[in-house]
Amino acid sequence: MIVVLKQNANKDQLENLKSWLTNMNLGIHMSEGTNTTIMGLIGDTSCVDIDLLMALEIVADVKRIQEPYKCANRKFHPKNTVISVGETKIGDGNFMLIAGPCSVESREQICSIAESVKQSGANILRGGAFKPRTSPYAFQGLKGEGIELLLEAKKETGLPIVSEVMDLSQLPLFEEVDIIQVGARNMQNFALLKELGMIKKPILLKRGLANTIQELLMSAEYIMSGGNEEVILCERGVRTFETSTRNTLDLSAIPVIKELSHLPVVVDPSHATGIARFVHPMSLAAVAAGTDGLIIEVHNHPSAALCDGQQSVTPEAFDKLSREITQLLALIKEFDTQ
Repeated sequence: MIVVLKQNANKDQLENLKSWLTNMNLGIHMSEGTNTTIMGLIGDTSCVDIDLLMALEIVADVKRIQEPYKCANRKFHPKNTVISVGETKIGDGNFMLIAGPCSVESREQICSIAESVKQSGANILRGGAFKPRTSPYAFQGLKGEGIELLLEAKKETGLPIVSEVMDLSQLPLFEEVDIIQVGARNMQNFALLKELGMIKKPILLKRGLANTIQELLMSAEYIMSGGNEEVILCERGVRTFETSTRNTLDLSAIPVIKELSHLPVVVDPSHATGIARFVHPMSLAAVAAGTDGLIIEVHNHPSAALCDGQQSVTPEAFDKLSREITQLLALIKEFDTQ
């Protein structure tokens, strides 16, 4: 339920309203815009008398939200959410470029790539320490050692880091990781999502291989309902009948999510296409479609990569792509101001 307050609402009356609603075991989320203040009610609002609310002097309007996701709903929070990671911001016109290898393989590898992508304009360093692989015989990551190597690369370059968690037991290792990634396979690991809701740290939530946009938003709701509102949604392609690419990149998800939710949305063209030469055009297409950021796999020797080398671009290719992204963003900004 949404309660729209009148401008310059009496503070004492507002506090009385909050106390009344809290006594009904309802959570309250305040969203203050330039001209409108919205009070979002979380919980079982069936006990709330709408007519009684409407009769209050400070209330302009009351609306019920029909969608099952409340915290992630744009109706609940009209302004775009902006998430800060160090000096980097994402959302509401702030573009974030994440780059790095699929998996951390060695100190030399991750530090070299980190320095390279930083020089090319990346804001965040990605790297997998725990790798969910289809085959139990495939490289599973360096685990705790991989996190330590990521932190070394962070120390050397100053780049914040993002890495994927797979299990609740691994969370203590992620205390110094700047953004915790939830992979496609764990999008509906609700026990993990609830735990992440109690962590005050940005969560990069990837869409599942065969999940709808509403299911993605409901997974975000699990995190946000626990108190952590710093969720970044990620479109990484969905499984279809098409076999020419690893997955099918759903670029329409970008405007759809932005209409439904206030959360930032980024695109992973590497996992979506699974083929390095397609990463470049799909990255530019995602920027044109309005994404708030990209997450791109970069490896200094893709043919020798221990994981997903076929979809990893070289540092040289990433540098070229980064420059074109900058140019495209400038053109879009110029077009929007005309």
